[in-house]
Amino acid sequence: MAYLYLAIAICFEVLASSSLKASNEFKEWLPSLITVIGYLGAFYFMTLSMRYLTLATVYASWSGLGIVLVSIIGVVFYKEKLDLAAIAGMTLIIAGVLVMNLLSKTNVH
Repeated sequence: MAYLYLAIAICFEVLASSSLKASNEFKEWLPSLITVIGYLGAFYFMTLSMRYLTLATVYASWSGLGIVLVSIIGVVFYKEKLDLAAIAGMTLIIAGVLVMNLLSKTNVH
């Protein structure tokens, strides 16, 4: 259940961060509302996942996967570009998240 809560938290965070750009500095009400609700949902589900997972694992997964997913959304919806260094960095982030979640013995699996 912890990883389901964490996945939901990540989805809320990605939605919120993506809507933040569309909010136009909170001048557009619908993206602004989605941003606020998204972050509230993200933090709520993150706390649920912390019942079973360590703070370090939850936050590394939440922020790391959020970075990668928001970057992909930036490319697809906002026509942003990623260079080789950005792609390499995100590859390392994914590797770090996998190591923490699959090899670390600090979490109850």
